[in-house]
Amino acid sequence: MDTSEIEAAFDDVVDQAILFHGFTDYMRDYDILICATADPSTGIPPKHVRYRFIYCVSAVATSALTPEIWKRSLDQRLVDYDQGRDLDGYVWGVKWQCLYPGMKLLRDSVDAQRWSRELGLPFYEAVIGTNGHNISLIFSDLVVDTVETGYAPFVVPASGPDPKIPLS
Repeated sequence: MDTSEIEAAFDDVVDQAILFHGFTDYMRDYDILICATADPSTGIPPKHVRYRFIYCVSAVATSALTPEIWKRSLDQRLVDYDQGRDLDGYVWGVKWQCLYPGMKLLRDSVDAQRWSRELGLPFYEAVIGTNGHNISLIFSDLVVDTVETGYAPFVVPASGPDPKIPLS
């Protein structure tokens, strides 16, 4: 995707729900799983979309919560919605974050420009704001697709990691 296509894809999901974010199981690309909904009166069913940031060379996630809110949000009951919904603190147990103010491309990113020069590919920096985390990603491309209900971004293998070692 080029810059305008990435920005259009970002605009499509402002104020939607992030259900998961993290590196793929092969640890090169970064996924953000979003539940995209329309006004219920439209009759359009919600869909789960995956934003896959290809060749993600940097992913930084920091808390969007103030220290004051964190202080009120340490109670373990807050990780379970039923136990925490009436407590005074951030209810982690809702298991989603509001994608607001949303995703934006950082223009003139020094880091993205450096990666572009080093690898000979276009790189971009996305700044992603939610009510739970602030995320910054440096990546080369974006793929947006739909995932089915029950999609699991990672499954722990029964036998542990494959003993293969990547060559460098």
